[in-house]
Amino acid sequence: MELRTETVLASLEMSEVKSDGGSSEGDEDYESLPAHASLCTHMTAGAVAGVLEHTVMYPVDSVKTRMQSLQPDPKAQYRSVYGALKRIVRTEGLLRPLRGLNITVLGAGPAHALYFACYERIKRSLSDVIQNGGNSHIANGVAGSVATVLHDAIMNPAEVVKQRMQMYNSPYRSLYDCVLTVSRKEGLAAFYRSYSTQLTMNIPFQAVHFITYEFMQEHFNPQRQYRPETHILSGAAAGAVSAAVTTPLDVCKTLLNTQENVALSSAHVSGHLSGMVNALRTVYRLGGVPAFFKGIRAREPHIQELRRDAHKASPT
Repeated sequence: MELRTETVLASLEMSEVKSDGGSSEGDEDYESLPAHASLCTHMTAGAVAGVLEHTVMYPVDSVKTRMQSLQPDPKAQYRSVYGALKRIVRTEGLLRPLRGLNITVLGAGPAHALYFACYERIKRSLSDVIQNGGNSHIANGVAGSVATVLHDAIMNPAEVVKQRMQMYNSPYRSLYDCVLTVSRKEGLAAFYRSYSTQLTMNIPFQAVHFITYEFMQEHFNPQRQYRPETHILSGAAAGAVSAAVTTPLDVCKTLLNTQENVALSSAHVSGHLSGMVNALRTVYRLGGVPAFFKGIRAREPHIQELRRDAHKASPT
């Protein structure tokens, strides 16, 4: 699951504004924590925002994983997110869309805590150098990219377990069984088999996402006032653009994480598939160009719905 939590974080940070008319301290806008906020404060806000985002959108993420299957079981072929959720609940049980949520929560907390602490520090430092403390698109992009490297180092193993638990007819009985089986049969390296692909996907995702979001905000809300409609519009545009650009790599990441047996057998891949280039070749061999956009309908609502939910919960 890609990072999409700055809007939730902004909502959490609203509690930091002063009570005298709701204005923030000094020159800080309401979207930011005070300049004197501690590293622990940034990490806590990031962790809470990350866990909330993953939890709220997890059923949709489960559908996305199944939609990206290159050789799905006939019983697991879906035409829409709603139709998929409805069928999964009806045929596999109410809690099936939440399978694997526990490992996601365990990974999301520390991963997002590190992400936001790193992002804020790097963004401020680079902005001071490039724009004398003002907003800088370059600083936003670089900060998001560097923070992603650290985030994915923690989150990648959780992603592997999560996606294997989400797949139709997953052979794993529990989180512990999945971790133990993968470690024993494929080695610890299996948990980082998709790390390079994840980074290749998330770094441009974050750069495009933050730059687009900040650009839209500067255009529609240059004074950075509390206007939910501008956040929704900016967030939807940023999410849609970044998701569309990176979906092909997300499909490759899913294949590397799940090691889908039927697909690998059809592509005559012996052993375990590894490497982004090999994944790209396998996806193309099995489905051509359209295969690289499997699950895109589940990725964009995943991003945009989060932003709508976040702003509905924001204080006014």
